[in-house]
Parts: sequence; structure tokens; C-alpha cells
Amino acid sequence: MEGNGSVPFFYTMNQPTSIQAIEALVEKIIADNSDIFLVSVRIKPTNNIKVFLDADSGLSIDKCIKINRAMYRTIEEEAWYPDGNFSLEVSSPGVDEPLKMLRQYKKNVGRNLEVVFTDDTKIEGKLTDAAETGIQLQYTEGKNKKAVTHTKDIAFGEIKQATVLISF
Repeated sequence: MEGNGSVPFFYTMNQPTSIQAIEALVEKIIADNSDIFLVSVRIKPTNNIKVFLDADSGLSIDKCIKINRAMYRTIEEEAWYPDGNFSLEVSSPGVDEPLKMLRQYKKNVGRNLEVVFTDDTKIEGKLTDAAETGIQLQYTEGKNKKAVTHTKDIAFGEIKQATVLISF
């Protein structure tokens, strides 16, 4: 069967479903505020968009609301989801979320971390430094008079997960 040589054209430019499109929008919105940075974006099949941001000086709820409104306005104006079938959440990752970026490690210098290595061993200690290649952790072995404090340099390639420990 021969056709007429034309190929159907589907206009999909206004329907970004990719994380990269959402990341680009976030970066555009936060470009004027060097304190805020993007940590991650998740999009569920139900078009639930979750944007996780952080800031060097802390991320207030007011900043999240402002960014959420700007993103929502752009998504609606540009008809990325023409049927309006999407939800948008903008927040900080939360204290139980693992650190993902060097900037997060630098922000948390001086705090206690639990580091899970790629071989699933764990260590807890105080984050004393964060650099391009890895982190430095100060930890104690033993108790009381037998306690010995060590400093360990850990390359990012050795880290499976690092989480800030919250003390009360």
C-alpha cells in the first residue's frame, strides 16, 4: 500500500515530560538568586512534579512558594500540560534525604553524618571538609579512656549514601 508521501506531524513542543525541561525552568527561575540551588526533580506518571531545592543559608517556605508560583504560571501559560492535568510541589529535600551534591556537603560541614559505603559498611562522624573529590570525616572508635579520634578522607566514589544525623 502506498501513501501520499506525507508524514503525520504531531505538535509536541509544548509538552515537556522530561526532567531536563523542568530542571531548565527551575534554573531560569532561580538564576537571580545564587543562594538557592536545584537538588533534584522527580516526575511521577501521574504528572506529579516534585522539585527539591536547597539554599546555602537555608530554604524558607516563602522562597518555595514564590518559586512554585512562578513555575506553575509558566507551565500553564506555555500549555505544557494542555489538559491542566499536573501537580507541582516545590520543597527542600528534607532531613532524611541523602546528600547528593557537593554544595550540600559544604553546607553541612560541622554536622554529623552517617556514611554508607559502596560495600554497605557504615561510619558515623563529623563532616570536617568537603571538596571536589570527596569529604573528610572525623569519627571516634572505642569508649571512655580507650576512645581514639580518627580523620578519614572519603572519595565520592566510595560513598553509596550520606545522610545528616539529627541530634536532639
